[in-house]
Amino acid sequence: MKLMLLFAMLIALIAGFHTSAVSAAGMQDDVNQAATIIQRFETMPEGTIPAAVLRDAKGLAILTVTKAGFIFSGRGGTGVVVARTGEGWSGPSAIGTGGVGFGPQIGAEVTETVMVLNTDAAVKAFSRGANVQLGADLSVAAGPMGRTVEAGITPVAAVYTYSRSQGLFAGVSLEGTVIATRDEANADYYGRSVMPEQILAGQVTPPAGALGLQKVLAAADLRSCKILMACK
Repeated sequence: MKLMLLFAMLIALIAGFHTSAVSAAGMQDDVNQAATIIQRFETMPEGTIPAAVLRDAKGLAILTVTKAGFIFSGRGGTGVVVARTGEGWSGPSAIGTGGVGFGPQIGAEVTETVMVLNTDAAVKAFSRGANVQLGADLSVAAGPMGRTVEAGITPVAAVYTYSRSQGLFAGVSLEGTVIATRDEANADYYGRSVMPEQILAGQVTPPAGALGLQKVLAAADLRSCKILMACK
């Protein structure tokens, strides 16, 4: 009974903190954080998302996830997904993830995650406005690392995943993770009701606040093409 009470209190605290944080900061913080994460991943000396993988990406999902607990653990995170269009990168569409578990986790841990969407089908899955379960709806694998990965490598999964936690960077598998669209956040950010499909197809003009993320993504593309000596 005591364990159940502790569990209920923990989940209530996590949910309350997460909801208030999102309400106070809004989606713009997620957009700014996404730009920062891409910059960090691009400049890590010990390894990075390969230039060839980034060049061929159809889209990117970028999340900050917080895991906290004592006996029971809770996890919640928010972020954005963007897609390539004929004119560059689309505006950001809001996404989130969460869950509970049982384990020895003590304290809190923040993880920054980038999911590389390797296929048009992966982008379409994030465009539907429904939950996406990695490993079930889309194949997922830990992404290859290092700038010397072969330029013509064929993706082995629809989604490659990379994470940075406590200063460590790695390609990790996130099989079973469920990603949900945050429709209300999109409506607040764009000032009207918009569908993820419209956003990711480039049919919606992004707010001025998204310009920083788009510049960071464009700069990452330029670095990749220089590394691969394939700039047009």
